[in-house]
Amino acid sequence: MPLKLAHMLSTSVLHPGLFDREPSPVELIVKDAASDPDGDPIAAPGPAATAHRTRIWEFSTNLHCSIIGTCLTTAELRQVLEKLKIAGASSASDHDLHIMGVTVAGRRENGAKFLQKALDRRHRTAITRFAKAKDAAAVLTLWSDALKQGDIPGAYWAALTHPATSEDIVKHVFGDVHMLSHLVGAANRADIRRLRELEEQNASLTAKIERQQRQLQEGFSSRDRTIRRLTDMVSRQAEEQYQPDVSGAVDHVIRDINQRLASQAARAARSEQRIADLVAKLQACERALEASERQCAQARRELELIEPHLVAITQPDPGDTLRLPAVTLLYVGGRAHQVPQLRQLTERAGATFVHHDGGIEHSPGLLPGLVSRADHVMFPIDCISHDAVAAVKRLCRQTGKAYEPLRTASLACLLSALVRLSALRTSVAAE
Repeated sequence: MPLKLAHMLSTSVLHPGLFDREPSPVELIVKDAASDPDGDPIAAPGPAATAHRTRIWEFSTNLHCSIIGTCLTTAELRQVLEKLKIAGASSASDHDLHIMGVTVAGRRENGAKFLQKALDRRHRTAITRFAKAKDAAAVLTLWSDALKQGDIPGAYWAALTHPATSEDIVKHVFGDVHMLSHLVGAANRADIRRLRELEEQNASLTAKIERQQRQLQEGFSSRDRTIRRLTDMVSRQAEEQYQPDVSGAVDHVIRDINQRLASQAARAARSEQRIADLVAKLQACERALEASERQCAQARRELELIEPHLVAITQPDPGDTLRLPAVTLLYVGGRAHQVPQLRQLTERAGATFVHHDGGIEHSPGLLPGLVSRADHVMFPIDCISHDAVAAVKRLCRQTGKAYEPLRTASLACLLSALVRLSALRTSVAAE
């Protein structure tokens, strides 16, 4: 789901009046849609044909926010509001534009009809698919299928407005869409929390080292002062109280000084070792912080790269956003339960997906043949053995095949790599 959708959903709060709305066609309206001048041209066949689909202005205003934020992109909403000549629509921020759209949705004679037609045109395919449903159970089944496939915007609009949709289905569908917003930023929140923890730990260690250094400096200064004082004392005693038997006292003083010096030296050595350990820990924390920052930056770049393609690839016809015709992709490693999803994502882009688990169940002897068949090889560095990585790199160098290590075994990383590969092949073809 795009980040804009997650932001819109995160502002919606469930409360007892959320699904209160004006009487819907499901409850009161029984006339034929064709006799209504505002009727939608797409109606469910069979028993539901005597009731029309719910109009957007018939919903409670509390549902308008999720409909506008989920079912229309910012560009589409701006185009609709500009056609309605809404003041400031062309220059409004995304948030202000969303507020304008929610306001218009509740005004039947002041733009809601035009907004209804725009939503129906945008999601005509999903409405046609849902029109086959003859009862509430069939609507819920179609919604569950669309949710699994990631076809959220069109299915959400078609399910909410279907003549057979009940109040319970409206609550169920809204709840599913609302919960998707909590899943979008989970990985990012974990990375940001870890980054803050490392920064706090770094600051704490730096302050601790500074305190240790000050204590050592004070200890060294005190030791030097003690040594000078004892040396002066020994010199004065040797000059003022020299006697034939004074050598024993001098030896005693010298031994005492040496013991103190040895104790101070041992203490200084321990302090220096503690400083060295703290410096090593600080350096390790700084390296971990830098690695975390690089991972965060890479995750942000991947999100920015794949976000424009997420909505398109979940549609029945993804268009030209991601095309890899006649490309055979070998994916080595990963998690077994994700392989069907990786295959579906790759084949949806037009490529052929070939998988090898890196030697867990598949024989390593199959790798040379698979690499020779592939046009491009990818493997997730967090879910593959070192031996498999070494074998893949060696075989790719021998056959001249391109390979790309992926940061994780997630769908997002694979999609990001497919987008880059598609852009590279497009630029090469253009040249």
